[in-house]
Amino acid sequence: MAFIRMPSHIDRMSGTRCDSHKDLVVWQKALALAVEIYFLAERFPRAERFGLVTQMRRAAVSVPSNIAEGSARRTTRDFAAFLHVARGSLAELETQVLLAGQIGYLGEMQLRSTLPKLDEVGRLLTAVIAGLRRRDAASF
Repeated sequence: MAFIRMPSHIDRMSGTRCDSHKDLVVWQKALALAVEIYFLAERFPRAERFGLVTQMRRAAVSVPSNIAEGSARRTTRDFAAFLHVARGSLAELETQVLLAGQIGYLGEMQLRSTLPKLDEVGRLLTAVIAGLRRRDAASF
């Protein structure tokens, strides 16, 4: 495995160089999802303020935060590890969104809007991880 950090990433969606995590489409979509979760959770019952609301917000913030932190690391392997953590947080968030729907905190329309965004961020994370794996293997 190569431990040399490339000075930039190639964004799979646009094919352009990314010098910052803010240039990554996956980070942009994850950040937009986190903002949406913040606003959705705002409408939850007050009794959930320190329960499900806090858990959802932490998981939602964790996704773009881990993408950003991984992008700033020195090695491809480190970046991939942080992307895996982001993917775990995304799975946690999806579970919490589904739970919120089942107990009536989120309506059908909100679920139909949010679940595809969760899926999209998950697909993007998987694609970036696969791209890093291929790039790392090609560096030998």
